[in-house]
Amino acid sequence: MGMMVGGKRGIVSEMNVVPLIDILLVLLVIFMIIPVYSKGLDAVIPQQSTLPPEQTQIDSVVVIQVFADGTLRINQKPVAWDALSSRLEEVFKQRASRIAFIRGDGPVEFGVVAKVIDVMHTSGIASVGLLTPDLDKGL
Repeated sequence: MGMMVGGKRGIVSEMNVVPLIDILLVLLVIFMIIPVYSKGLDAVIPQQSTLPPEQTQIDSVVVIQVFADGTLRINQKPVAWDALSSRLEEVFKQRASRIAFIRGDGPVEFGVVAKVIDVMHTSGIASVGLLTPDLDKGL
């Protein structure tokens, strides 16, 4: 803020706007440069099925169930932990789409589910979906 003393008008105080203009120009340059270097993440948006609901193939869905006691089932058939990878490769040998779902009980630890997801990725399954008990209830 500048202040003049003397003269015929007396004491006059007026704001010095030159530093404010400098700050404004610096901010303008910064906001012009930022969008050039920023890049977002690619998101895959779910698409609506083109098939009518009665033509969707429910038997083609692979669901791996993880129970609280540590047992596993692939489409309601029991499977051991050491045979999970070979069983998944056998199931997906004849399938074009490599998509599977994991359904876990409520008290299942996340580490167990993460271990199943890891085995699925090493078996070459492209997409893994999670099904929760609340999803069946419609919540």
